[in-house]
Amino acid sequence: MPRGTLEVVLVSAKGLQGNDFLSSVDPYVILTYRAQEHKSTVKEAGGGSSPKWNESFLFTVSDSASELNLRIIDKDHFSKDDFLGEAIIPIDAVVAEGSIPETPYNVVKDEDYRGEIKVALTFTPEPERYDDSYKAEESYGGWTQSNRDI
Repeated sequence: MPRGTLEVVLVSAKGLQGNDFLSSVDPYVILTYRAQEHKSTVKEAGGGSSPKWNESFLFTVSDSASELNLRIIDKDHFSKDDFLGEAIIPIDAVVAEGSIPETPYNVVKDEDYRGEIKVALTFTPEPERYDDSYKAEESYGGWTQSNRDI
């Protein structure tokens, strides 16, 4: 897999199902690619089951890892935060195409559908490095300099 930068635009979610019967859902997302992790803002008071984030996150792609993991969490103020579900997004397509427009992905918990999350992806490859040591050697006493002495 080529090296480069993966930009993830976390757009929105809908239909998120919370665990707390009487309280609203205050969702946030933990985005993970290999050992790199980012956390979105918490959408409280009005975020609910259909939050809108419009936040961007950057990841460095440098090996063969092929999945981006989005874990949706419900922020609780008086107890431990609740796991609502996750979406696992293969990145092979964005690496091949360069970008994928806003696309909804299923949020799943225990193999059950728990809503959807919408993200846009862009992959920017690193410029290819080339070895110009041959040119450097040539300019210092190589064939070109010998030619000038004649």
